[in-house]
Amino acid sequence: MSVNAATVYKDNKVLTASPAELTLLLYEGAIKFCNIAIMALEKEDLEKAHNNIIKAQKIIMELRATLDFRYPPAQLFEMIYDYIYRRLIEGNIKKDKAIIEEALEFIREMRDTWKEVMKLAK
Repeated sequence: MSVNAATVYKDNKVLTASPAELTLLLYEGAIKFCNIAIMALEKEDLEKAHNNIIKAQKIIMELRATLDFRYPPAQLFEMIYDYIYRRLIEGNIKKDKAIIEEALEFIREMRDTWKEVMKLAK
């Protein structure tokens, strides 16, 4: 698949996704950026690590902004997102791979939980 075709496919995927699917895509994006940041830290490419951690932070803030507080789980999700966000900031400041890996594990757990919710909702 050419780069242009891949871009069109990705754009269409986002444009046609349901709100639940968009949330899943956000989790996947945060995971991707954390993985890139971890690899960059291993190679001591601090700028690349920084830029990708910032991207992951922005996604976590977007996930937090979409919470609907009419539902009790939203408060728990807000606390988890806040923790992940703070760990990403700390990991970025300290350039500490272990902290980013911890945040990544939380994001993966949230993603996996979200996948289960999507299955139950069908």
